[in-house]
Amino acid sequence: MAYNGNPQILDDEDLQEETLVNDYQEQINYEGGSELERGDSLGGPADLRAQLEAAAAPLEYQASLETKFASYDNYCSLFHYILNSDGPVDIEQPSYYWAWDVIDEFIYQFESFCRYRNRVARTNPGDEEAQVLKENPNTWGCYSVLNVLYSLIQRSQINEQLAAQKRNEDPTAVAGDYGSRPIYRMLGYFSIIGLLRVHCLLGDFSLALKTLDDIEMNKKAMFARVMAAHLNTYYYVGFSYMMLRRYADAVRMFSHILVYVSRTKNFQKGGNQAGFDAIAKKTEQMYALIAICVSFAPTRLDDTIHTVLREKYGDKFNRLQRGGPESLPVYRELFQSACPKFISPTPPDFDNPSLNIDPVDHHTEIFMDEVKNTLFNPTVKSYLKLYSTMDLKKLSSFLDVEPEKLRSWLLVNKQRSRQVRWTEGGLLDGEVVNGSELDYAIEGDLIHISEAKQGRRLVDWYLRNLARAY
Repeated sequence: MAYNGNPQILDDEDLQEETLVNDYQEQINYEGGSELERGDSLGGPADLRAQLEAAAAPLEYQASLETKFASYDNYCSLFHYILNSDGPVDIEQPSYYWAWDVIDEFIYQFESFCRYRNRVARTNPGDEEAQVLKENPNTWGCYSVLNVLYSLIQRSQINEQLAAQKRNEDPTAVAGDYGSRPIYRMLGYFSIIGLLRVHCLLGDFSLALKTLDDIEMNKKAMFARVMAAHLNTYYYVGFSYMMLRRYADAVRMFSHILVYVSRTKNFQKGGNQAGFDAIAKKTEQMYALIAICVSFAPTRLDDTIHTVLREKYGDKFNRLQRGGPESLPVYRELFQSACPKFISPTPPDFDNPSLNIDPVDHHTEIFMDEVKNTLFNPTVKSYLKLYSTMDLKKLSSFLDVEPEKLRSWLLVNKQRSRQVRWTEGGLLDGEVVNGSELDYAIEGDLIHISEAKQGRRLVDWYLRNLARAY
């Protein structure tokens, strides 16, 4: 942990870290308990307790199509009862972990079903299962899932409560009858994290970040008490930043959670094997993503993270940093292994299989277009660092490309180097900074090179004058 010169802040952060570790140990004990013990912690009618237990339990990987349909119907019935009963449901507060498990499993089944349906439509559109899927387009529909999450948030008034907390006001004053009940408050809270995930899976990265406007990304947040929620939140926020080309913010998010995971690794093996495997897989993905981000926007990393990157990727990491055509397959491989399992917002076309594409392939191509725009960035920088002015044609001869093609590339790359970097406020807020250590301007066939600090002043001047113009 970096020392910032304030011993009180350092002590407070260590205390928060210790609290999170204790919470994580408590979670492991919870996960290690029997189903009976977990069920007894819930109050209310026996049949409702059974539904709540079932909602949090993972569906078998090889579950039949009939079982998947039945699971969807059970979720619809449960959420309808919770949201539309005459007044709030009278049930004791579930644990933090149960509330997260319900929302997490609900979204996981939705994601898995969408990918399964898309795969069937592309590969076996004439099968009997394909016909059943075609006749039931609304089962596990995107609208239904989003409606549940938004309804839980609205019923619980959780955004209003979080906003009141940020203003140092009493959240119970805006909670209402439903939001004052723990079951609604916790389901509403984790529905916000669920929306972040769903919007990211659908490819709407700006809206994904917007959903967290009222949640503060720090160790005091409620999601930080649940390891899986903590990990997933930072993963999807970091990935959304990366896809919006805000690489510094993405690195900040990935670094925060990876350092925390490294500090709690001694406790992770005390939980169930599935939970440990999920943590290991997610951290592996984030190391791949942080390698990509650093190749786009070089920055200093925590020593622990830098060491792991060198150990895990070695030559691949060097190829990313060198750029050029040989880096393309590495970018593709790392992205496809680390990105979310994207889904389509609409059911596939079973009558025209050729029209259905794999959403992961679609987003991979979008990402690779961005990679190609920055492919020769390291090579060009190595030349520009040697000069204060340089002839465009001379540089194009070094790179063996047409001068006008190089001009277009330089202009695109200059625009790409302007990043929004978070300082305060919502996750989408921030100020424009130069993400490169060099800046340049093109006048005719001359390239004028300057340090990024000077370029930053030029950007600030431009933005001030643009504001005055309007």
